[in-house]
Amino acid sequence: MRWEELDREPCSLARTLSVVGDRWTLLVLRECFLRVRRFEEFEQRLGIARHVLADRLKKLSDAGVLEKVPYQERPRREEYRLTEKGLALYPVLQALLDWGDAYMSGSEGPPIIRRHKSCGHAMHAVQTCSECGEPFGARDIVAELGPGAQGEMLPSGIASPKGSTAK
Repeated sequence: MRWEELDREPCSLARTLSVVGDRWTLLVLRECFLRVRRFEEFEQRLGIARHVLADRLKKLSDAGVLEKVPYQERPRREEYRLTEKGLALYPVLQALLDWGDAYMSGSEGPPIIRRHKSCGHAMHAVQTCSECGEPFGARDIVAELGPGAQGEMLPSGIASPKGSTAK
């Protein structure tokens, strides 16, 4: 599997990584969720080279994660805003932040506390089943081939669509 061909892989994770799978892109998205919108502010906050930033913003815009919105007409100036597709990445970044807070922050604790607006409590992301609402972890899930599966996508011994194991 070649990095530049990830978007053509029959795997949702590989296709996702083709859009958000590098450190600068994830950091640009972090800034977007902190309401940074303008090129110069991204550049200043991240300390990123202009050409790298321009490339990542273009890639996210081309993928429909960000959209350029004018904020001034003369001269024309644009800012970057998350689309619905971009906002849908929020749980992904929250999960990464929770992991980082648990395993990568020092003894002083996490650098940013996330507070739920409606109840006022400090919070962390929790994954729940979309059907029953029960929290789950990796050991609570069984992988099955879906309608977009191609060939042998699962290792042997993993369930297939009809509940039998993949051969």
